[in-house]
Amino acid sequence: MVSVLPKISEFWNQGFWLPENVTWDNISPDSNPEILNYKHLFFAIPLTFLMLGLRYFLQCFCFAPLGTSFGIKNYKRKSPRPNLFLEGSYSVHKKLTREEILGLAKQLDWSERNVERWLRTRRNQNKTSTLDKFCESAWRVCYYLCYFIIGVMVLWNKRWLWDINECWYGYPHHHIDKDVCWYLIIALSFYGSLCVSQFSDVKRKDFWQMFSHHAATVIAMSLSWVNNLLRIASLTLFVHEFTDIFLDLAKLIKYLGYQKLCDTVFVIFTVVWMVTRLGIYPFWIIRSAIWDSAEIIPVQPLYYFFNGFLIFIFALDIFWTYFLLKIIYKFWKVGHAEGDARSGSSDNNDEPKLE
Repeated sequence: MVSVLPKISEFWNQGFWLPENVTWDNISPDSNPEILNYKHLFFAIPLTFLMLGLRYFLQCFCFAPLGTSFGIKNYKRKSPRPNLFLEGSYSVHKKLTREEILGLAKQLDWSERNVERWLRTRRNQNKTSTLDKFCESAWRVCYYLCYFIIGVMVLWNKRWLWDINECWYGYPHHHIDKDVCWYLIIALSFYGSLCVSQFSDVKRKDFWQMFSHHAATVIAMSLSWVNNLLRIASLTLFVHEFTDIFLDLAKLIKYLGYQKLCDTVFVIFTVVWMVTRLGIYPFWIIRSAIWDSAEIIPVQPLYYFFNGFLIFIFALDIFWTYFLLKIIYKFWKVGHAEGDARSGSSDNNDEPKLE
């Protein structure tokens, strides 16, 4: 235990995290009441579980009955009869060739049709019902819409929304209002809940990319709080959360069966995605964090560390844009949206679907 303490103190070396001639004491809430207390970050832990509880309540008592009233059926998937031999083969190869199926049929003394039926039932067992997908998207739409409205109310009168250089002037001696603190804490709780719920949500092919995004967001926001970089962090959140409203709204409408309206919302989502994720975020926020900040405040190791997180999130945006472009191409060919910018569910090996 004693040997670990020096490593912890080295990790929080003020020469790495803070500008020249600034110490942890200078930005301590004890010496300056306007500085944020890092202990307030722990509020996000109970709020994470509160967020999970709120989601469960809304899905069970609001979204599920609403989806059912619109005619969405909650099909219960049948489980195949237990067979350890077939289960072992399925766990290794989700898709078996005809030769492999024939081989299994011979070893089990089953007909080829019975083996195929078992495998099909086993694959369907892992699929998420449309009602569950509807509830998940309804929860996300509610959160992103409410959070965007809160963001507008909180940031509208903040100087750094209109002049991004205000994120760097006077750093790190920034006064952050309580409404901005809660704006960040809510987002931290939401992404913490996603890190937990993602393991039970609709499984998509970009599972680990999404998990990395959520984890990177939690880490970056926590470090931003400790180092009083919440101004630039709040702008990053504000730009990103707006896009997701239209993505999940398009899914929601598709589950309800309104394809033309879904196509319209999908077009809006595409435009908003391109403007925010590939325009405003790199050319306004990342540009300022890399170039403007270096001209206004001394460059310290934190500069590279924090900007690395911003660039990593942008790399994930480019990754999802690749799938979005594939969907746009298919949309142009077939005339309606059939994809998800975040690469569809993992139980489908064809083109990504809007689900």
